[in-house]
Amino acid sequence: MSIEKKIDVTALGELLIDFTQNGLSEQGNNLFEANPGGAPCNVLAMLNKAGKKTAFIGKVGNDMFGRLLKSKTEGEGIDMSGLEMDDEIHTTLAFVEKLPNGDRDFSFYRNPGADVMLTSDEVEKHRDLIESAKIFHLGTLSMTHDTVEKATLKALEIAKEAGCMISFDPNLRPPLWSSEEKAKEKIAFGLTKCDILKISDNEITFMTGEEDLDKGIHKIIDQYHIPLVFATFGPDGSKAYCGGKEVYEAGFLNPNTIETTGAGDTFCASALLHVLKYGIDGLDNEEHLHELLTFANAAASLVTTKKGALCVMPTVDQVEAYIKESGR
Repeated sequence: MSIEKKIDVTALGELLIDFTQNGLSEQGNNLFEANPGGAPCNVLAMLNKAGKKTAFIGKVGNDMFGRLLKSKTEGEGIDMSGLEMDDEIHTTLAFVEKLPNGDRDFSFYRNPGADVMLTSDEVEKHRDLIESAKIFHLGTLSMTHDTVEKATLKALEIAKEAGCMISFDPNLRPPLWSSEEKAKEKIAFGLTKCDILKISDNEITFMTGEEDLDKGIHKIIDQYHIPLVFATFGPDGSKAYCGGKEVYEAGFLNPNTIETTGAGDTFCASALLHVLKYGIDGLDNEEHLHELLTFANAAASLVTTKKGALCVMPTVDQVEAYIKESGR
């Protein structure tokens, strides 16, 4: 019996607080703003702004930050019935430092954090959120520790059995891995399971050793035979690869950029929005791929003008207006 696909995208993974710098106190001390974050829910928040139905499976601490995250994500319209609250382990925290080149550095408080305590039994409890989804989305940060890795494997098993499309964003964060070798192993595992891949320039180099990004991404495509691949190059734009077609769109350079947190997640959500519109087969079309990349690059550019990501995702109308204003 076929399962009714009532949810557009269900994601599993980390939900945390991103503390971003927000000026100095009168005493000259750094002030930090507590922004809801975590790549999987950032993706869902953007999709919800576009009118899609989404759901999340994960774990936070039953503390002030966990309750804040639950309230904020529910406020964004995400189905959070799959969120578990841990009474013993605190919510994961990340402090985000903006570097002189505009990139970011992260300091994580997660050894352990509640997100790594999600169990396979808890995933089983919420299996309906996966089975009824068109797309199941994940990253690698739910594979850094044994308990949550088993939960991730269980979720993937359910998703495959239910015929979900699998979307994967490695979202490499080196400080959270015990070794580079383990990070590469788990990213490679994700590459073997996905139908849709969003991968950034630094992740391409990390996985292939290639500074030439075109050579690197073709190595990945040739090895893993992923049907739909998106490679992002920060302000230099992005490429899409589907059915032997290869399409490039330049980035949108925004003079109002503050910081880049969530830009990759916004791009990923925008890509999934077009997968939901056209299907993977329908994206074997250069016109559709150009449309997708233009929208995703513009959306990612817009989110860099705000602090945080989850609660400040742009709407479709805002993205389309920005594209028009840019003359694209």
